[in-house]
Amino acid sequence: MSATTTWNGSTERPVDIRSKVTVSIDGEEVSMLEGDTILDACNAAGKDTPTICYGPTVTPVNACRVCVVEVEGSRTLVPSCSRPIEEGMVVTTDSDKVDHSRKMVLEFLATSSDVSQAEDIQGWLGDYGADLDRYDPETTERMTDEVKIEDDLYVRAYDRCVLCYKCVEACGEDAQWTFAIAMSGRGFNNRIATEFNVTLPDSACVYCGNCVAVCPTNALQFKTEFDLRKMADWRPEDQTVTRTVCSYCGVGCNLDLHVQDNQIVKVESPSDHSITNGNLCVKGRFGYQYVQNRPSDS
Repeated sequence: MSATTTWNGSTERPVDIRSKVTVSIDGEEVSMLEGDTILDACNAAGKDTPTICYGPTVTPVNACRVCVVEVEGSRTLVPSCSRPIEEGMVVTTDSDKVDHSRKMVLEFLATSSDVSQAEDIQGWLGDYGADLDRYDPETTERMTDEVKIEDDLYVRAYDRCVLCYKCVEACGEDAQWTFAIAMSGRGFNNRIATEFNVTLPDSACVYCGNCVAVCPTNALQFKTEFDLRKMADWRPEDQTVTRTVCSYCGVGCNLDLHVQDNQIVKVESPSDHSITNGNLCVKGRFGYQYVQNRPSDS
């Protein structure tokens, strides 16, 4: 519901009016706004809820199902990232049923894809006691494609993709509106691909890198990071992160520069920034070479 009010004496601005809703999260009453999700309520209650397909800047598509919770009166577990709260809703996040479901989903993902560079998933595998030896790798391995290296900006490693859809959402209506990628194939051949599976330079891709920014498993990563990892020289613990403002135009996008050995190796943007919401253009994300391509001292 919205209403119109007079702001600063002259300018009319719409005001969002939402009712308060009280729900129970593991026995604790939490007061939220109408339209908030169960995940919002869980976060407000301090519950650490695993999420993969959810992100603060993309629309969750209920693909991963690791955020499921029990809702009193519901026949099945429900995804907390997209289910709106209702007055009097009773939610349980730590039952045996929830834990078992999350454990199995994580096992499926970790035995069908390489999640070795997905720090969050690695942590959850331990938290939920996942047993990856229960499955035969020959029957669960989804794909073994070569890493796609088609330019000097970013690479695509399909063996690490968990099909969370976040890159598709970022490329589409949630951020870029380019629609260069979509879901393709069936079964074990299901993957994210360009239209007609053309190379990235021949596709509609504008190289904003917003897909790279939301990838939870490093299936999409900077070519600089990929090369350093290949040389066993990727050292995030030795990197400094400096926030600055992009110098290409006057929009004011914020950049987080990751610097290793006095060289910029990756550029991100804060997801909570009011201008970028984590998104950048090709210049902001990849156009940093001019900073360090200085002539050598003679």
